[in-house]
Amino acid sequence: MEIIPAIDLKDGRCVRLYQGDFAQMTVYADDPVAVARVWQAQGATRLHLVDLDGARAGRPQNVDAVLAITQAVQIPVQLGGGLRREEDVEAALALGVERVIIGTAAIAETELVARLLNRFGEQIVIGIDARNGMVATDGWTVTSTVAATMLAAQMAALGARRIIYTDISRDGALSGPNFTALTELIRADGPAIIASGGIATLDHVRRLAQLGVEGAIIGKALYVGAISLPEALAVAQTVTSQP
Repeated sequence: MEIIPAIDLKDGRCVRLYQGDFAQMTVYADDPVAVARVWQAQGATRLHLVDLDGARAGRPQNVDAVLAITQAVQIPVQLGGGLRREEDVEAALALGVERVIIGTAAIAETELVARLLNRFGEQIVIGIDARNGMVATDGWTVTSTVAATMLAAQMAALGARRIIYTDISRDGALSGPNFTALTELIRADGPAIIASGGIATLDHVRRLAQLGVEGAIIGKALYVGAISLPEALAVAQTVTSQP
């Protein structure tokens, strides 16, 4: 299982929100490039970037910061936030981003997603953010009437090979992942699942690895020191390598 540190960008800085609430924001670093280098130095094999301004505006906003990070590190980077048009996806990939995460467009623009999956294959990751089991969009400001499990099935039918699942109520709360919801999403013949939201202890990491998710995105727990990245990597490797 891959451990993926999160770098959330707002106004070019590295921040964290509590349950997606911009009014409950903590700034952890003014220089996200330095943060990216730290995670790489500690053994990260991938970084998860979120353009928070882009998610709210519907168009990428932190382009300069994203480019600076991709140029500063040698590990692959995935990016989400405001990527709702084909040209914006193209531009993100041109910045050196390896994977682009499609969230709001997955529910609002099915034809676009089908086209992107056909054109870019595994470079397109579907982001499913859920509140009480229902998909939330537009930077988590709108809760739809579509169940996360239903959207996952629809995206799998379109050819999606990877889904990032975030339980909004757990995000930034250090209360543990939603193991029940993740279990419902994992299918032997379905897309790989990456867990996000609430991961706060090495036991959470261990349980996720045992559950069979492909990756775990960790944000706040790393920034407040609840988990050390080298320890999380070691736990994930130990569980994954067990017969």
